[in-house]
Amino acid sequence: MRKKVIEFVDFSFQYESQSEATLKNINLSIYEGEKILIVGASGSGKSTLVHCLNGLIPHLYKGKMTGSAKIGGKDLESQSLHELSFQTGTVLQDTDGQFIGLTVGEDIAFALENDEVSQEVMLPEVEKWAEKVEISTHLTHKPQELSGGQKQRVSMAGVLISESPILLFDEPLANLDPHAGKETIELIDELHKQTNTTVIIVEHRLEDVLHRNVDRIIVVNEGEIVSDTSPDELLKSETLMTYGIREPLYVTAMKYAEIDVKNVENLADLRYLKGKEIKQKLENWQGKHPNLVTKEASEELLSLERVNYRYQNSQKKVLNDISFQIQKGERISIVGKNGSGKSTLSKVICGFLQANGTFLWQKKEIREHSIKERAEKIGYVMQNPNQMISKTMIFDEVALGLKLRGVEEEEIKERVEKTLKVCGLYSFRNWPISALSYGQKKRVTIAAILVLEPEMIILDEPTAGQDFRNYSEMMNFLDELNAQGKTIVMITHDMHLMLEYSDRTFAMLDGEILADKLPSEVLTDEQLVKKANLKETSLFTLAKTFELEKPELFVQKFIAYDRVVRENE
Repeated sequence: MRKKVIEFVDFSFQYESQSEATLKNINLSIYEGEKILIVGASGSGKSTLVHCLNGLIPHLYKGKMTGSAKIGGKDLESQSLHELSFQTGTVLQDTDGQFIGLTVGEDIAFALENDEVSQEVMLPEVEKWAEKVEISTHLTHKPQELSGGQKQRVSMAGVLISESPILLFDEPLANLDPHAGKETIELIDELHKQTNTTVIIVEHRLEDVLHRNVDRIIVVNEGEIVSDTSPDELLKSETLMTYGIREPLYVTAMKYAEIDVKNVENLADLRYLKGKEIKQKLENWQGKHPNLVTKEASEELLSLERVNYRYQNSQKKVLNDISFQIQKGERISIVGKNGSGKSTLSKVICGFLQANGTFLWQKKEIREHSIKERAEKIGYVMQNPNQMISKTMIFDEVALGLKLRGVEEEEIKERVEKTLKVCGLYSFRNWPISALSYGQKKRVTIAAILVLEPEMIILDEPTAGQDFRNYSEMMNFLDELNAQGKTIVMITHDMHLMLEYSDRTFAMLDGEILADKLPSEVLTDEQLVKKANLKETSLFTLAKTFELEKPELFVQKFIAYDRVVRENE
């Protein structure tokens, strides 16, 4: 008989500051050695459930609990946070906030040092777990010097070294490039098989997690568990779309082709899909739908010529002879692996970093313009929301830029409220920012820039940590701005976003632009995908699996058709 390691029976939790319960009548059993995925829209209660699993509730976040909650066979309330840390190891979404040691080795060893483990025992353990997560060659490096994927591995090793029976990953893919995200899912799967640890993953990027099998997917909505079933059964139902969670693109494509997915075997694993009927229906659909329509070029807005930049005391160029032109009203996505120069490029454009080269705005040189002067034209939303927030309350944060520009109070109120509604934050307008999740904080910072209505907006990972509903609302709002002539530039690891909301894509590697192509051309170029640490879209994989003629064309047609469908919903 399988051993229960987590058991909730009629469990509810209400924060002290809230008038209603955040978790309601949770009934959930998780067994030893299971691999579980938890999904749900932003604000659904996922984070609160995670806090119960690792003991932050009730020890750090206070409130009223009813029903029963057991971790490791013992009541949640009866165990101290220290005791619970031996039951559940947590890898946080923001890995930088988890680092303690000055080097990778010190950070991995931290838990053992706390337990006063001797050096003779500690050093071999650090080596062992560093090897398991393939980070052993970086033990003397500072964690902050590593790429996003490497940081994730250090965090994993630091948690795994305690050998907790439950391993909890909170949005592990949010800040990783597509290839690093794929490797992370493979590593989690490998560790799960080797250690028989109970693995729980909380993640918005469902399709990416399903790169490897999970036992069950739990869907949370408004504090309740609305589904607890196998991946196949979930994908065959309408549950995901009902509750604002995006299903894998290849599943949507099969539905558009009028394939009855309820009768498809191994639906959750694209590698094992087969059937002549599926092939025939996909070919019929491809044959009757038009190609993607590309925008015509308009006037030049921003031009960079031979731009170079290297950080102080570094011999290596972070940007190497970058040249490109962006037209007014274009939607540009910049993609590439962590450390390829994407964020540095955006900071150079905004004037935060001074680089060599030519910078033309509407054919006039702006290289000597101050940050303030460039900010009148270009708005920038950083990847980490905590680096942008300066006010306590949400409304005040979004209103700050308008106040500094001397806008009248009545207009400020009108513009802020409109932006908050679009960003899905209006109901939280009087909340303190500290009460928000990471994804909600991200929306606050985007709102604070969007409300200023600059001519060009650069967004660094705009959809990281966002559910499908808020993702769609945000991108539809950006499209509205784009329709008004605003130019949108997005640095992203989200291949869905790149495909659906870009007119052109710059693929970067080692400070250079490898390609400047249509998004669908980028993700169907297998060599480029590998070189730039991207991930082949499941649409392309589907088309190749069933040997469709011109799989690149299938991807382009899906993007065009899907856009029309969603605009008419």
